[in-house]
Amino acid sequence: MKALRRLWLPLAAAMVFGAIGLGPLVLPASAQGPGPNPPPAGAPADPFGAEVTLPEKTIVYLAGSGLWDSAFETITAALKSVATELNRQGVKPNGPPMIIYTATDDTGFQFEAAAPVAQAPNLTAGDVKVGKSPTGKALKFVHRGSYDAMDTTYEAITNYLDDKRLEARDLFIEQYMKDPLATPEDDLIIEVYVPLK
Repeated sequence: MKALRRLWLPLAAAMVFGAIGLGPLVLPASAQGPGPNPPPAGAPADPFGAEVTLPEKTIVYLAGSGLWDSAFETITAALKSVATELNRQGVKPNGPPMIIYTATDDTGFQFEAAAPVAQAPNLTAGDVKVGKSPTGKALKFVHRGSYDAMDTTYEAITNYLDDKRLEARDLFIEQYMKDPLATPEDDLIIEVYVPLK
């Protein structure tokens, strides 16, 4: 079910090689859509490939890794750890929680579960750290619905990047506009940011 997201970074890399003349991009049949970029189901006003500039934000984050078969449980547990540390420090988040995917493959992924904060807290020990969010030019997409249904969104994103011959950086960001710790999974609204080279 999460086949396309498993291949997101490798597919993005393949698009880069194709775009710079190192060979054609051949998507597997499971990643080829029926036609040009149909946006995933969502509100008509949802952006699909809107160019944005990601500002630098101070974040409190927990780095981790997980398997696609239990991805949602893994990332929500990490976000809960970040929220617990912020509560312990008496710090309120300064925006929605996010997952920064730093690597993916067929079976799993590496990530940072993060919450933006106005001012960096003094963290003394443990796995929760303070850092900065990714910055720069990116494309914004919106997914509405369950985490498991995001493959359709990622398929459309992959097709969009391929059609436009855009080069993505080796990471992507999911920003949760509805708290994934308190929202039924079918009601999630997730902004997906694809930073460009």
